[in-house]
Amino acid sequence: MFDLYTFATPNGRKVSIALEEFGAEYNVHTVNILKDEQFSPSFLALSPNNKIPAVYDWDARRSLMESGAILIYLADKYHQFWGEDRYTTLEWLMLQMGGVGPMLGQVHHFLHFNPGKAPYAEARFAAEAQRLYQVLNTRLAQVEYLSGEYSIADMATWPWISRFEWHDISWSDYPHLKRWYVEMAQRPAVQRGYDVPAVVNPIPLP
Repeated sequence: MFDLYTFATPNGRKVSIALEEFGAEYNVHTVNILKDEQFSPSFLALSPNNKIPAVYDWDARRSLMESGAILIYLADKYHQFWGEDRYTTLEWLMLQMGGVGPMLGQVHHFLHFNPGKAPYAEARFAAEAQRLYQVLNTRLAQVEYLSGEYSIADMATWPWISRFEWHDISWSDYPHLKRWYVEMAQRPAVQRGYDVPAVVNPIPLP
């Protein structure tokens, strides 16, 4: 049994999707980052970096913060979703953690929430979004999933691509990524995890 502390963001959805894929039992606690609830002392005790998601594993009597660390922990705990090769999976998971997430997060900030305020930043991060989309598209032209077989790397990356409407991209340029995205969107566990902690909108489809 897990307690999941989360909000409806790409980082939060990574872990709710994973918990659904692993078939884990969990209780959901909403941490409303729009109301600064992530800065509460009780959440700070679980996540010293004040970021969602965080989990508490009642079996192991321990908490974990940082979505990538939580995904690795779950894959090790349940011995599942390591793809064809552990280190290939870690490569693509780290790309999400160090590239896809942070860079697309900047796209959200500059292009979606604050358009027109910083033209240089908008151009820089829009170009980086297109580059990352192409990296993923090239990989998925070669394999069905990022690590060959379905893995935690896919669970980590898909929620960020699910905000493609904010990224100013053309799906016609990324047909292999589009194929992967739509296939992922059809997975029941992805659909359930997307709606945690609450239904916000239907899964966007190209």
